[in-house]
Amino acid sequence: MRVLIVEDDQKVCRFLERALREEGYAVDASHHGGDGLAKARIHPYDLHVLDVMLPGQSGLDITRALREGGVKTPILLLTARDSTGDIVAGLDAGADDYLTKPFSLDEVLARVRALLRRTGEVRTDELRYADLRLDRVRHEAYRGSEPLDLTPREFALLEYLLLRPEAVVRRTELLEKVWDLSFDPMSNVVDVHMANLRRKLRSGGGDPLVQTVRGVGYTLREGSSGTER
Repeated sequence: MRVLIVEDDQKVCRFLERALREEGYAVDASHHGGDGLAKARIHPYDLHVLDVMLPGQSGLDITRALREGGVKTPILLLTARDSTGDIVAGLDAGADDYLTKPFSLDEVLARVRALLRRTGEVRTDELRYADLRLDRVRHEAYRGSEPLDLTPREFALLEYLLLRPEAVVRRTELLEKVWDLSFDPMSNVVDVHMANLRRKLRSGGGDPLVQTVRGVGYTLREGSSGTER
């Protein structure tokens, strides 16, 4: 899942970036309303987290512009203003949720999970395939009864594959959804992380499940019909 944060308070922004990345989300950030709106229009985000008071264009301006342009991505507004009028204005502009500052980390993460569930892509807090189980709330993964020690990026990759079992997922799709704008598109970053993920999945001697479709991408599938890397 890929999230855009537009927040001009750099301390708050770094706090949110770190928290979301530790949960396995790919995160892009901007400190200016105009730049944030441009990113939101260009890139396929799963969630926008917008501060209301921003230089250039406000969070309300960005929200209205996105909704008028047909962008349906969920929007979470952040603000220090907690009056009923301010909340109503944000929701009327097209936001899906509103969080007042100061806020706790647990509340932010809970709101993010709730908004992502509304998109229809996130249907359950637990994903399963074969003997593989992924708990998205506790951020835990298991192969049978054995826990898997996954990095946040490996967890995000596995989550994305579990949402599309037995479908071929292209490398470019993984870069769009699991990595942020800081990645080098010419690197083999996807292949390296997938190799590490496959090694951990087969550490108990079982089917690695993650298979390479040469020249295209990857698929989560039982059996040995794919090519390993």
